[in-house]
Amino acid sequence: MKPKKYNISVEATLEVIGGKWKCVILCHLTHGKKRTSELKRLMPDITQKMLTQQLRELEGDGVINRIVYNQVPPKVEYELSEYGTSLESILSALCSWGEEHITKVYGDKFSVLEDSILNDSLK
Repeated sequence: MKPKKYNISVEATLEVIGGKWKCVILCHLTHGKKRTSELKRLMPDITQKMLTQQLRELEGDGVINRIVYNQVPPKVEYELSEYGTSLESILSALCSWGEEHITKVYGDKFSVLEDSILNDSLK
């Protein structure tokens, strides 16, 4: 199999964290382990199918760990892997830029930001 070629290295980054939901999932996981139901509650607009797909892709890329507890009923949690924690500075920079962009476009960032643990530090 021929190795993949990238025009620029940011393509490789976007291949792993690109899309509407992956960065949001990763940001939530920077605050600790989460069960699928917790992530769904934190992101009410994501479908269960999309959440499951995104979690599988992130796990496949090695940036999150899936922890299965051997109990009844079954319990599964997700956390950033050691490799995934290397994305924290990138995620923080994306959040900072987004906050500045929201302020520029909308003025009051709190009029458009959801009430979320991820936004608590902005208050």
